[in-house]
Amino acid sequence: MDEKTEGTPEPLPGLPATGWAVLGLLSFGRELSGYDLKKWSDRSLRLFYWSPSFSQIYSELKRLEKTGYATSRLVAPEAGTRDKRVYRITDEGLAAVRTWARTAPLDPPVLKHGPMLRLWLGHLVEPDRMREILAGHREYAESMRLRAEADVADAGADEAWAYPRLTLTWAERYYAAERDLADAMLADIERLDIERLKAERLETEPPRP
Repeated sequence: MDEKTEGTPEPLPGLPATGWAVLGLLSFGRELSGYDLKKWSDRSLRLFYWSPSFSQIYSELKRLEKTGYATSRLVAPEAGTRDKRVYRITDEGLAAVRTWARTAPLDPPVLKHGPMLRLWLGHLVEPDRMREILAGHREYAESMRLRAEADVADAGADEAWAYPRLTLTWAERYYAAERDLADAMLADIERLDIERLKAERLETEPPRP
């Protein structure tokens, strides 16, 4: 006798996060090649999560086909001589990624901040070098903010991209905050240097009679 409760969803296969991300990219309903998926992930996923490599994408596509979550076919290219393989999500795949997005345990964000690790070790680094590190991080954050801003504009008003557009807007705000925090840290270092110089002067000044 089947003891499963009627309506209870089947357990999902143990796909890695990369597999769910690739399936999520396919969930917007378009047929996409591996190159398309890499391009889309570089313009969205990498701004808030990470962008899988080509080898990871193709490995996951094979896994998704094997589980029945995606299908593929060869199409003639618009230019060139080689056919290309494009992938489409299946009804089972769409149901699976919907269930995963709704019910899978949510991993908390893990912060690994390279510039802050260097700042933590600032007693071992020359102040000018520390400023270079933070200035470089500020430049990186601003470049990522501009990238997110451009991708928000490219998403346009397409209703299918409403939630990805919100995610990109979050990324734009996040990198703006990182840029502003780098500015604040640079100001803090400047203040620390001034305080240190004042303390050194007090130590070297002869005592007043």
